[in-house]
Amino acid sequence: MRILYLLSCLLLFGCFTSDDVEISNFAEIFSGSESISGKSEYLDSPYVTAGDRVYMVGHQDGSFPELGWHIKDEMGGIWNHPIKLMDGFEAEISDGQKSFKLNKAEKFTNYPFGNKHDYKLADLDLNVERWQYVPDNLQGVAIQYIIYNDSEEDTTIDFKFTGYSDLRPTWLGERTDMIDSQDESTFLREDYSCSVRDKKNSWFLKFGSDQKTLGYRQEENPYKGLGLARSMAYKIDISPKASKVITFVIAGSYTSKAEVNDNYEKIHQGISKNLDSKKRRFEKLANKSKLTIPDKKLEESFRWLKYNSDWLIQTVPEIGTGITAGIPDYPWWFGVDSEYALKGYMRIGREDAVKSTIKLLDSMSHVINGNGRIIHEMSTNGAVFNKGNINETPQFASLIWDIYQWNGDKDFLEKYYPTVTKGLTWLMEENDADKNLFPDGFGMMEIHGMDSEMIDVAAYTQKAFSDASKMAAEMGDLNKSKEYQKLAEKIKVEINKNFWSEEFQSYADFIGNDEQALKLIDDAIIRADTLNKPWAVEELTLTAENTRSTPTAGKRPFVLHHNWVVNTPLETKIADSIRAARALLTAEKFVNPFGVFVTGIDRDESAGTDEGSFKGSKSFSYTGAVMTLPTAVLIISENNYGRPDRALDYLKRMDKSFSYALPGSMYEVSPDYGMITQAWNIYGYAVPIVSQFFGIKPMASQKTITIEPQMPITWDKASLEDVEIGDNKISIFYEKTENKLNLKVKQTKGNWTLKIKVPKGKNYETFDEIDVNNEGRTTLFTSGLKETNIIIYY
Repeated sequence: MRILYLLSCLLLFGCFTSDDVEISNFAEIFSGSESISGKSEYLDSPYVTAGDRVYMVGHQDGSFPELGWHIKDEMGGIWNHPIKLMDGFEAEISDGQKSFKLNKAEKFTNYPFGNKHDYKLADLDLNVERWQYVPDNLQGVAIQYIIYNDSEEDTTIDFKFTGYSDLRPTWLGERTDMIDSQDESTFLREDYSCSVRDKKNSWFLKFGSDQKTLGYRQEENPYKGLGLARSMAYKIDISPKASKVITFVIAGSYTSKAEVNDNYEKIHQGISKNLDSKKRRFEKLANKSKLTIPDKKLEESFRWLKYNSDWLIQTVPEIGTGITAGIPDYPWWFGVDSEYALKGYMRIGREDAVKSTIKLLDSMSHVINGNGRIIHEMSTNGAVFNKGNINETPQFASLIWDIYQWNGDKDFLEKYYPTVTKGLTWLMEENDADKNLFPDGFGMMEIHGMDSEMIDVAAYTQKAFSDASKMAAEMGDLNKSKEYQKLAEKIKVEINKNFWSEEFQSYADFIGNDEQALKLIDDAIIRADTLNKPWAVEELTLTAENTRSTPTAGKRPFVLHHNWVVNTPLETKIADSIRAARALLTAEKFVNPFGVFVTGIDRDESAGTDEGSFKGSKSFSYTGAVMTLPTAVLIISENNYGRPDRALDYLKRMDKSFSYALPGSMYEVSPDYGMITQAWNIYGYAVPIVSQFFGIKPMASQKTITIEPQMPITWDKASLEDVEIGDNKISIFYEKTENKLNLKVKQTKGNWTLKIKVPKGKNYETFDEIDVNNEGRTTLFTSGLKETNIIIYY
């Protein structure tokens, strides 16, 4: 059958080889770029090839298994949001006697802007490299196979490429009348490509190579859904010790056939230029906020997290551009994820992504809510799943203030200040029924029943009013500024009075009544017992007994789950230094070598020592998880109270997850579970490194930058270069010896004021070079020069 098939193809189309087409070798363009190779034990786990319009998720061995839970078994493959294009593709090589599918790579290598799979076909004396990247601003992906002939003889091979279409809608597609139907295909002789369309929708896919195919046929489709399988065959001659290249383009459109044809042509015509352009763009990203420290592993992780951050930027022109939460199961837009992540994005020079994401969230929140409430989760078709948890509205206010400090853009502040004021009104008037200044409702912990007065909601509310007060002052709204500040101070007092637990030396998970608490305790005991956490069962049982024996008619604080959010008053610096020291000591009980448990009662005796892979439940769950965001919050909290060495310890714990499973990336759940790359990871690196260790605190509207370094003791020599603040850039070079600190600061604008503080005491004075006595003292240096060199002797 195979011979008849090929003969019929030859009669129809003739026989052509790759010699007819000028070939661009991806390996040459990738050459010289940094890369990280994966571990053999993780070849059957996911990777991503990312782009702003299209991305591809498969396994590191080159296969495309059905994966994901948000749309069950559909989150892998090739996505062109708001539709999916393909479940995947497959290549097969044969010499006429033996046939090998390229789905068992022996090595995977990740680059900032693409990736490579290596295959060894010893029986055919062939080595194959599969390279791929997604061009910027285009709806498609380019894949190239480089086939090396290791033998001393001429080799002729048959090469078959099979594409598995699956033109289907994104999550919540049915809410916008995106109803999937059967795919249908056509072979296009004019360019030897396969064109696929969903029968009832204007969703299109096109794929083909840079060579003329010998034939085209239908294959059996192993995937679920309404897609189809179509293959194209090629014959390739390879000289001894030489190589041949065959390149494929997969393009899509969710609007028209004309657009998919245009995308296909643009990707083909600009295949080398687009790849080189993307490579150079990522080289520029690496040099923004460029970190050099003694810990080279941490330095590498910080650099790659800038790349990860770029991978998550998604454009759907009809809606906008914004950072998505994570791949593969959260490739759409979230309020709270962005509110953490964008603070990190701003500190690595990505104001473009920051502004576009805020614009998207603000506009959709206005459409859906119209009252300042910020949405929680929105799919890429514009369908909003959750109108907003309570914490997201105050966190949006603090995000706006944080970004304004960095960009000094008054138009930006004027645009979003009305959303902030409306949101804070909604927060307190519609969600604080008992008027005790603590809004009711779900915060970060989406545990059933945890929707009373949550500690994170209270902490972020307090910070929101404090930040809004400063915004109001910038806007000249002085009465509102005073009102907000007075409220912020009052909420701070109430949090420390009502949420603090002397018994547990921690802030409470929530404030609620006895009935609610006892129900939650019963649920928590079942959870702890199921997970075999006897210490937690014992503690919870005792809490239940104490609650029943000392009944209270009103509300009171409860520490039940030891959720990570109990650290948010430390993250927002609401706690006084005494409570903070005690709470930070308590927090140490709920960590493992990778970071902080999401829910403290999930920890066990191995919590301090277990460095193994995280095994989640059969159905996707965060039970038992250690996550990067809770760890980030504790890093920032330690720094807030002058403990940079403890902060660095937690940062290095989190850093163990980098490249653990996917080279060049960091999973959402430490070390290797959940999303393979996650937006808020940059929060835990950029904020403590840029704003706390190097101490960069700008007020761009006043053209002022305060620099107050708080370095870990092991960072005796460190630099951070080209940090973008407004229209300025600064670089800091820090070097400390036993008796001398040399601090050099450069900026590109001479009309900005630098205020440099060395926190050694209480006295402030101006100096160029100053001796500091053994007791030390705080020194303030103010300069408008482009370069400032300060040497302090101890």
